[in-house]
Amino acid sequence: GFMTRHERKVFDDLKSPHLKYWVPFVWFGNLASKARKEGRIRDSVDLQTLMNEMNKYRSWCSLLFGYDWVGIPLVYTQVVTLAVYTFFFACLIGRQFLDTDQGYQGHDLDIYIPIFTLLQFFFYAGWLKV
Repeated sequence: GFMTRHERKVFDDLKSPHLKYWVPFVWFGNLASKARKEGRIRDSVDLQTLMNEMNKYRSWCSLLFGYDWVGIPLVYTQVVTLAVYTFFFACLIGRQFLDTDQGYQGHDLDIYIPIFTLLQFFFYAGWLKV
């Protein structure tokens, strides 16, 4: 709904090995220059303000494209995976219930199912996979 059928056809027929986010910006620049020549934009300062805002928006799109272009290095995912599993192991050992009043020899750990620690692990592991 942002383009006419003709504009969509021109956009689709344009061959580019990368994203074509810049094409509407070129169209906008040409239309703004044409509007200035025809007198619909009365002042060159107004045209310059329009073009500056358009260039700022285009640079934001370019920055976003750059983030998409460069992937996250593998070492980051490995560090995060190691951190999640180490945190879970520490929580599994550290959150076990130990009742010292019972007089256990050597204060062995009680064995029970840590429900909330497991839920926390499932959430973290799920986020990790995403």
